[in-house]
Amino acid sequence: MEMRVFLTVGIISSLISAASAITGSATFYTKYVPSACYGNQGQGVMIAAASDAFWNGGAACGKFYTVRCTGDHTGVTHPCTGASVTVKIVDHCPGCSSQLDLSREAFAKIANPVAGIIDIEYNQEA
Repeated sequence: MEMRVFLTVGIISSLISAASAITGSATFYTKYVPSACYGNQGQGVMIAAASDAFWNGGAACGKFYTVRCTGDHTGVTHPCTGASVTVKIVDHCPGCSSQLDLSREAFAKIANPVAGIIDIEYNQEA
């Protein structure tokens, strides 16, 4: 009985997570320092820059997002790896057409970099 309850809770939380995902697109960049949020202080490589859509005057700095590739945006066949990645917002990408500009390392974890731009689903971590 206990196992059945645990399994049910896990399935429900997965469905809620998938249902609340935001769709958009992602690109990647390769120069991480300096950044709008942390200046010359590096923050690792699992990072991203926020587009104007959710930069919010810098309020996005330090927030974490889990990102998953959902498909191609430019004609590359099957760019997604099936993995997801959690990134920290460290920079602003003014004028970016994508919602997130991922580090090259984060992009490569979820998609083939040859794609350049991909469709994504993302959620802010609690």
